[in-house]
Amino acid sequence: MFQNFGEMLLLFVAVGRALPRVWRERRKVAEQLFDIGNASLFMACTLSLFIGGVLALQTGPVLVERGLGSALGGLVALGLCKELAPVMMAVLIAGRIGSAMAAELGSMRVYQEIDALRTLNINPVHYLVLPRVVAISLALPCLVVFANLVGWLGGAIVSLLNDRIAVSWSGYFGNIRETVDFSDVANGLVKSFVFAVVIGVVSCHQGLTTLGGPRGVGRSVTKAVVNSLVLILLLDYVLTRMLLPFDKGWRF
Repeated sequence: MFQNFGEMLLLFVAVGRALPRVWRERRKVAEQLFDIGNASLFMACTLSLFIGGVLALQTGPVLVERGLGSALGGLVALGLCKELAPVMMAVLIAGRIGSAMAAELGSMRVYQEIDALRTLNINPVHYLVLPRVVAISLALPCLVVFANLVGWLGGAIVSLLNDRIAVSWSGYFGNIRETVDFSDVANGLVKSFVFAVVIGVVSCHQGLTTLGGPRGVGRSVTKAVVNSLVLILLLDYVLTRMLLPFDKGWRF
């Protein structure tokens, strides 16, 4: 475990040192960004729509019974932008994109394509890892923004159509405007950026260290997803604790 953690840390440092080269690899970054963002957008919006709806469906009747129905919009919005949207989008990307990264790089390692790159004096970190980590770090915060907007819309639809809630459209979004600060949205974006870097580094590391043929590729994919999910949940608490002093900021 400690060896894997150390190797991932070294890979993260190598990617950081290679960042000045990102403009040279802009074409690969753009290709990866399109694959990650465009291919995941519909799934992300569908997931967040129902998450927002479930939040409103579960909490709306309880708030209405206590005379707090007008606070439903702010509750759904804060729950999404600070916690559920970044975590759920990170889980989605880890399962969908992280596994694909690990499988692709693992197959290249098994079939000695990475060794061929080194023979041609091409650094695999610059050529393979850097574009993927940069692309996923840009794509995940964008997906979180879409998830916030669609999730708020899902909560509004449920609160408007459910007879036990019956919160008006203007009341719902008016409460969001009163409750949600810019710092709340930024909180989720910071989390999503850190999660994206973790997913990219973990998945690429597992792919680059694959051994044992096709069976080893399967093990690397499993490790990439499991390790990413564990680190996402651990870092979620750490980041939440670190960002508490910045909870209040500019209001929309």
